[in-house]
Amino acid sequence: MISWFEAVVLGLVQGLTEFLPISSSAHLLIISQLFGWDDPGAAFTAVTQIGTELAVIIFFRREIWRIISTWVRSLYTPALRSDIDARMGWYVIIGTIPIAVLGVLFQDQIETVARNLWLVSFTLIFFGIVLGIADKVGRKTEQIEDLNFRDGILYGIGQAFALIPGVSRSGATISTGLFLGYTREAATRYAFLLAIPAVMASGLFEATKIGQGPTPAWGPTILATVIAFVVGYLVIAWLLRYIATNSYMPFVVYRIVLGVLVIVLCSVGVLDATPLT
Repeated sequence: MISWFEAVVLGLVQGLTEFLPISSSAHLLIISQLFGWDDPGAAFTAVTQIGTELAVIIFFRREIWRIISTWVRSLYTPALRSDIDARMGWYVIIGTIPIAVLGVLFQDQIETVARNLWLVSFTLIFFGIVLGIADKVGRKTEQIEDLNFRDGILYGIGQAFALIPGVSRSGATISTGLFLGYTREAATRYAFLLAIPAVMASGLFEATKIGQGPTPAWGPTILATVIAFVVGYLVIAWLLRYIATNSYMPFVVYRIVLGVLVIVLCSVGVLDATPLT
């Protein structure tokens, strides 16, 4: 079971790492192992992500409202269907399909065998390198207004990789956008918006498991979620300012170093790489 202190620490970790391309799920697993705590589990992770997604909703509230209202009106007003906000509504919907389908098909594996620190170390390193390559070779000329149906699907496929702990939802989606030629800011903003339906649906679904069996109790889970919301909001504001003038290379280096460190710690027995069964 998770204590109140653990909830505070894990809430801070969730808020700090959810939007940075370094994988919040990996950090929650690693931190728990380092301190000798129980694995917080997929349900706890999914529910605390509701906090960080609420931060996205509030931060982008005007943009989100504009997209929703324009999309709804476009259903009965043909003239609006070419508007970027109406199209964005459809792109978010189609981009959510891959992760929704794969999340349902592989739910058991995601909650058990995938929570393996050997796998996490590999995904940290491999997808860190992928992010570095994408940031280096991407044209960085396309804006959000240039989104199309094909790119919406590809963004969604990229996001689906984040079902594997260590990949990073934002990292995989941003890498996809950079490979497609989008600017760092456009890829990052769309990654935030695309995550909302999938994360909220997953969090609400997993919330039914909180307090049952080995899952954490509601009190610590709510505390961690509130902390993740506050910290996550601050991280969003910082990241959007940072990428305006900087590359993702520091995050690439961090991922590789962390992945190698996890391998070493697992090899010498400091961390237990054994997944849940």
